[in-house]
Amino acid sequence: MKIAVTGAPGSGKSTLVARVVGAVPLSAGGMVTAETRKCGRRVGFSVRDLATGKEGVLAHLHLEDGPSFGRYRLNLRDLEEIGVRAIERALAERELVVIDEVGPMELQSPAFISAVERALREAPNLLVTVHRASNHPLAYRIRHGVDHLFRISTANREGVTEEIVRLLG
Repeated sequence: MKIAVTGAPGSGKSTLVARVVGAVPLSAGGMVTAETRKCGRRVGFSVRDLATGKEGVLAHLHLEDGPSFGRYRLNLRDLEEIGVRAIERALAERELVVIDEVGPMELQSPAFISAVERALREAPNLLVTVHRASNHPLAYRIRHGVDHLFRISTANREGVTEEIVRLLG
């Protein structure tokens, strides 16, 4: 079962992923991203291996190296060494591959793109969040090529979470 979730920033995509992973009877692995905040301000984003807990910096205001993306600089090394490896490990060892998220920053990495494409082909079960407006060919393929695509909002996220748990249960 391949499931994609999309929605506006702040609609609860990452929260949905965490709740689904905690509720389904499948062993899960893969990568998740999260905002990094300091003094109430977003200063960057982290990337974490869901199975091992290893965490790194995906992007930050104060990185000196890496491609620029808006106010942030990307840390492709951590994305690839933590995120891509987590996806590859999940494909080999887990029943559910999680990729949170396929967005403009992550799509700067050819290794990430390759890992996501492989997950789309090979994962027995996939839960992926995808940027709602990305025109990247991979984001388009995800939105149009999965078994179920859910567009969430703060109003429907509880029901969508329950439906995804039912589909994967």
